[in-house]
Amino acid sequence: MSYLLDTHALIWALTEPEKLSRKVRTVLEDPLSSVGVSAISFWEISIKYALGKLELETLVPQDFHQACREMRFDIVELSAEEASTYHLLTATHHKDPFDRMLVWQCLSNNHILISQDEDMKKYISEGLKVYW
Repeated sequence: MSYLLDTHALIWALTEPEKLSRKVRTVLEDPLSSVGVSAISFWEISIKYALGKLELETLVPQDFHQACREMRFDIVELSAEEASTYHLLTATHHKDPFDRMLVWQCLSNNHILISQDEDMKKYISEGLKVYW
């Protein structure tokens, strides 16, 4: 199985792992698990940090990439195909473009989204698999 971390799950994994569910921590600690982080999450963190909407105590945005490598997370780049087919995600359960792109990446690549966000569960009817 291939997992993709939602942005809040990524932040918690790197800064406050106790906020993650026991099930999620088990996946992250399993060396056989394939866990990815989208470049979209790095972008979201950087934007929200610059706008003062995200406070980070132990890391700054530019440290996240290396911290993910140290955790053995795969970096999932946004492909041109994903960007150009994003409009095919017609369900609009919420307006957050970062979350919607993460949903689209999961649907396009058969990733399971690790997320506590209840709004993400609304995309299950579109085929999204959510794990928490």
